Amino acid sequence: MIDVKTIRVSLPLKTKFTVARGEADHKINVIAILNNRYSGEAAASVQYGPDIETIEAGLRKGIGFLKRRKKFNLKTLDAINGYNIHPIARSALMAMVLNYLSGESRRYPWEVLNLGTPVGIRNSITISIDEPARVIKAINASEYPIVKIKMGSDYDETLLTQLDQIGGKEIRVDANGGWSSEKAEEMIFHLSKHGISVIEQPTDIAHIADWQHLKGKSENVELILDEEMNSLEDFEQYSEFVDGVNIKMEKSGGILEAIRIAHKARDEKKKVMLGCMVESSVGIAQSVYMSSLADYHDLDAPQLLVDDIAQGITYDKETIHVDHEIIGGPSLKRDVIEKYIQE
Repeated sequence: MIDVKTIRVSLPLKTKFTVARGEADHKINVIAILNNRYSGEAAASVQYGPDIETIEAGLRKGIGFLKRRKKFNLKTLDAINGYNIHPIARSALMAMVLNYLSGESRRYPWEVLNLGTPVGIRNSITISIDEPARVIKAINASEYPIVKIKMGSDYDETLLTQLDQIGGKEIRVDANGGWSSEKAEEMIFHLSKHGISVIEQPTDIAHIADWQHLKGKSENVELILDEEMNSLEDFEQYSEFVDGVNIKMEKSGGILEAIRIAHKARDEKKKVMLGCMVESSVGIAQSVYMSSLADYHDLDAPQLLVDDIAQGITYDKETIHVDHEIIGGPSLKRDVIEKYIQE
């Protein structure tokens, strides 16, 4: 018996989350639940969307396809990967079915896909765009040793002058495509002087051919592609211009395509970062399952929420821990999720 339902949740954030082209103080996501246990999460980008109705339409269509199947197995994941629905919906359904295969076989989700055990995951915490003094204060007050700063705003020059006030932190930067090529070259030079070597999406994709020139003599800097990194075909199109890629489940359509991208990137000696949308631990679970394939982990979304809605993945400062009981995936906290259901 296959019973799949979806619920829309409105998840409040601890503080407003602001990036170069968007902001949110709460996040509306959709949870897909199979047989009242196995779940996946559909989370749109704060910056790019799409709207929640588009995601729900994709989920309805995908669930319709799944209900035609007599049983679920690894071939079901391949089938989902080919569904002509929005990749955010594909990712949620793939997570849900992978967790089902884990639970029914009593194997860990990563074992189902022959992946390494997720251990030693060192995660970054994100500080969104704000007045520079507040950003510096937030970084220094943070208990997390790895901090990613969102840039790409009018505050950037002032923030640069205050970076010397930060002590004892590894700083990374994400411009979300908010710089022109000229501005990016200037910013990369100054950021490298502050010891910052990991910089995501310095310009929009139209200027990606400039990226290696933007680095100048800053050979230690790694420029990471994010915004147009959706598929293996995207990687093959852009890999010559970048030092690494940020793989997000919602953009790749789930863990199968994400694994293919990661293997190809590693073969070409590119860095692999695993990122996320603003989502709960249900949403980041697939990234945790394949964390052994990554160099950098940017999976802090559950830490940005007032409440995580599931258990099984926990944080100890920068370290992500996976519970021994996570067979079947993260377990929803029914009392918590009921507070945030949006009718």
